[in-house]
Amino acid sequence: MTASPSLTDGLRGDYSRMATDWTVPQEPGAYDAEAHDVWRTLLRRQSGLAREHACAAFLRGLSCLDIDDRIPDFARVSDALQRRTGWRVVGVPGLIPDDIFYGHLAHRRFPVTVWIRRRDELDYLVEPDLFHDFFGHVPLLADPVFADYMQAYGQRGIEAGSANVHRLARLYWYTVEFGLIRDGDGVKVVGAGIISSARETLYATGSPVPARIAFDAGRVMRTAYEIDKLQRTYFVLDDFRQLYDATQLDFPALYARLTRLPEIPAGAVLAGERPLPVTPLPQAA
Repeated sequence: MTASPSLTDGLRGDYSRMATDWTVPQEPGAYDAEAHDVWRTLLRRQSGLAREHACAAFLRGLSCLDIDDRIPDFARVSDALQRRTGWRVVGVPGLIPDDIFYGHLAHRRFPVTVWIRRRDELDYLVEPDLFHDFFGHVPLLADPVFADYMQAYGQRGIEAGSANVHRLARLYWYTVEFGLIRDGDGVKVVGAGIISSARETLYATGSPVPARIAFDAGRVMRTAYEIDKLQRTYFVLDDFRQLYDATQLDFPALYARLTRLPEIPAGAVLAGERPLPVTPLPQAA
């Protein structure tokens, strides 16, 4: 099918050859040497940061998927992932509509953008690319509890309706994209938006600027977020079971309660909240 220009206008991917579910073939042999080198540069940099700052489940997933210096073949990785948790990776042109995205998640399919950023975009780009989607998200799908959360989240997305989808999007933003977790002796990274960015990894785990607040689903779903700057608030999970349990709440009742409560601005700390302390980053000499 050809997507409506109103849906894809201004987006970077090639939407002209996608199927009705917005998927496209990956064509792993079509990436040139420059694309593989960009992947390799990002992988080596972010893997080093991940070993120090990512949660243990992410590192286990990265290891078991046997990711190397070439852009991964989605089909090969999907076979390994499906044996562990029943998930598969599907190629998409780029950003896709919420209802399509939720449908894929509900059927244990994770959409990954097939194009990769240019070398001059190593540190930042507006739209998620292959590196963000794959390196940031796919390793955690090898964890059984996190994998179940993602499917349950997709199911809640299908049920949310237009009046509540923005609240559900906040749950994803503050966990899957920009979440932290208590892990061992400190706070570690869960979110793909953090772990795929060198700058945000160091900021989220060591800067004294942002508030790190204990995770509560209702609090998260009331809290606005900003897409074009470093986060001023991060929510910290106790474990992935807490995250999965959040998708088992009575969502109609939760939505009804949230409509009666004021929205919380991004970066706000409420009375009685005690942001978690972190070890500050060392100061440059």
